[in-house]
Amino acid sequence: MEILSITQLKEQAGDTPFYAEIDVQLQSLNQKKTRTDKPYLELAFADSTGHFLLKIWEDRPLFTAAKDWPEGVIVRLAGKWTQNQYGLDGSDLSARVLNKEERELFLTGDPELQVKQHDDWLTITQLCASIQDPRLHLLTEKFFEKFAEMFRRTAAAKRNHHARRGGLVEHVAQMMRSADVLCSIYQYWNRDLLLAGVLFHDCGKLWENSYPKDGFNQIHSLRGEMLGHIPIGIEVVNSLWREMLDSEAASDWLSLEPHSKEVRLHLLHLIASHHGQYEFGSPTLPRTPEAFALHYIDNLDAKMEMLKDAYAQSKEIAPKIYEKIFPLPANLVAPLSSFLPDPPVIDESAAETMDDTNEANDAQ
Repeated sequence: MEILSITQLKEQAGDTPFYAEIDVQLQSLNQKKTRTDKPYLELAFADSTGHFLLKIWEDRPLFTAAKDWPEGVIVRLAGKWTQNQYGLDGSDLSARVLNKEERELFLTGDPELQVKQHDDWLTITQLCASIQDPRLHLLTEKFFEKFAEMFRRTAAAKRNHHARRGGLVEHVAQMMRSADVLCSIYQYWNRDLLLAGVLFHDCGKLWENSYPKDGFNQIHSLRGEMLGHIPIGIEVVNSLWREMLDSEAASDWLSLEPHSKEVRLHLLHLIASHHGQYEFGSPTLPRTPEAFALHYIDNLDAKMEMLKDAYAQSKEIAPKIYEKIFPLPANLVAPLSSFLPDPPVIDESAAETMDDTNEANDAQ
């Protein structure tokens, strides 16, 4: 039987139980009790494509074995699966720890996702290479030199969108594509600044949502917990900027306009304001065209990813109406398909006449 990924399981599970096997890594295990004092386990599982929570009740056969699992263990879960607005649920579950060969295969990740993230990484590096401002250009190069490997295994969020190893690469690449296209429409935007802002806006998440080289458990760091990704991102850019000013290239920048101090300040503003509102964690509000653009491009890509996941997971509660999936605000409606005009009707007799004419001309 094919071993499903978490994404495939979410796409296939619905109201009717169906049997499936999945390989997953345990992110966390919490022993809890209901209001009536009934014990249960809440387990968080992940693979290269996503994550989910699973509750195992005390009267289930798997409870005794699962409560002793260490964090990071990789297991194969087999059983009958359903899904509702609160997520996946399994019944008649059994589990076993993967052997060394199975574990190594699991840690390579989903092949299709690997290809996508590789292509997205090329998009990021190519668009950054097109930045004309020598200061922003060199800043992106220094960032890649120091943090490329860590960047490529970081998630864009802990949940809700691109919450998987490498998800930040997917998110940033799509944002860069959007920014690049929009800059051709809003030609007064500073393209170099906006592309650099897209790259650096979530760079603090390297310490907030990163993953180890050999697993799919997000790393908890003291720096990420105590500061959050916006202050860390500002700190990272300032540190790289100071290093950059010590380079030989910086001696040629004294006469550049706009002044280097102003360029740095505008880039820091993009990082600081990209959440768009104080209540969403921004220490300041967008105050430039590029800052507004970054905020809306970021929000748009996050929402489109949430929609994609929701359509794949949500059940149809009425014709073309899908059950609400958190954190989206309402039930979804099936999108309108694109209009496809009828193909042109070919007059076969006219085509034959044309062929005869062409043959006659060729003969002459």
